[in-house]
Amino acid sequence: MITAQPTPGTPSLMRAINDRAALQALLQHGSLTRPELSDLTGLSKPTASQLLNRLRDAGLVILDGRREGLPGRTAETYRINPRLAYICALDVSGARINAVIADITGEVVGEYRIDTPGRSGGDAVAWVQAAVAGACAAACVEQAELSRVTIGIQGAVDPQTGRLWYAAHIRGWQIADLVGTLNRALGVTVELENDVNLVAVAEHMRGAARGHQDFVLLWCGRGIGVALMLGGKLHRGATGGAGEVGYMPVPGAPTARETGRHSNHGLQALVGGHAVLAVMRSYGFRGSTPDRAVQAAITAWDDHGQAAAARAEAALRDVAVRVATGLAAVTALIDPGIVILTGEVLLAGGEVLRGLVERELHTMTIPRPRLRLSAVEGNPVLGGALEHALSVTREELLASTMSSQ
Repeated sequence: MITAQPTPGTPSLMRAINDRAALQALLQHGSLTRPELSDLTGLSKPTASQLLNRLRDAGLVILDGRREGLPGRTAETYRINPRLAYICALDVSGARINAVIADITGEVVGEYRIDTPGRSGGDAVAWVQAAVAGACAAACVEQAELSRVTIGIQGAVDPQTGRLWYAAHIRGWQIADLVGTLNRALGVTVELENDVNLVAVAEHMRGAARGHQDFVLLWCGRGIGVALMLGGKLHRGATGGAGEVGYMPVPGAPTARETGRHSNHGLQALVGGHAVLAVMRSYGFRGSTPDRAVQAAITAWDDHGQAAAARAEAALRDVAVRVATGLAAVTALIDPGIVILTGEVLLAGGEVLRGLVERELHTMTIPRPRLRLSAVEGNPVLGGALEHALSVTREELLASTMSSQ
């Protein structure tokens, strides 16, 4: 079925354009008075009043109260109807699923967590159904009201086969036509996206990469991952595996030829969580996790005597050389404007480790991008999934106003 479009130059087209501009302003700025909407859109005050009445009658906009203290009479404020659409975002690991639901304004209205015995196998579809149902119950939202579900996961979906790969550590998800199966099970549009890619989306929208169209994001924690944002869009590769640098051959680490494809090799063997923990322990800095061991070195750098500080510097520089070795190949190929550092290990090292990595990287490659630490608070995977889902859902809403005129 072909939806009728407004004819160019007609009053219906102008109404559609004005409606879209008003909805965009309300989504961006929140509650607005009629004069404020007029100023933001460039519409006359009478036109803005007519537009708001039309959008209110259509259920797209609701009265949000009255604002006191303004010149003249008390002004009514309007906002987007938050019940126009809901989206659900999931962050999946081998042990749990975190789920949140937000309305069309971006306000989170429900959260839920479910533990999943992913390392021993299980039913991924049933887990997702339980997580979405739990989040809907917490938000007092019917599942049928969801516009889409965006899932961040430690792996990549091959668009040709529909299978999840680079994810042997997460059992129960390696099924044929994974996205289609989830779509049918939930009865709503489902998207699966690599978790590090979603972190890059969050950084691009409201973090350290805001305003940058070309950047690299490096996640360094238990695992290693890179996200590539080129021209303001994620680069996923032909099979979805772009950025899986943990498997990238680097000097000083065994390759798949020596260890086998599924054994520890490449950059993961050089600077993955186990490697960082071993390095820190070799310098006398211990911790139950790699990031805690790095934090112990940072504390020694800041608080202890000259000998402890020198040992901490040597340990952190060792880690920095390893990180820079992996980054050098990526930056030489991509030539990004900036590189965002995130993940438990790099965030634990803070500005000290960032500076060391930047210094080592700039000695290895001709491109000398600036390195920045992540500026996204909270769970960055969920944040990126929400940003992506909201962006797509809002665009669908705005497009519907054009086609309904």
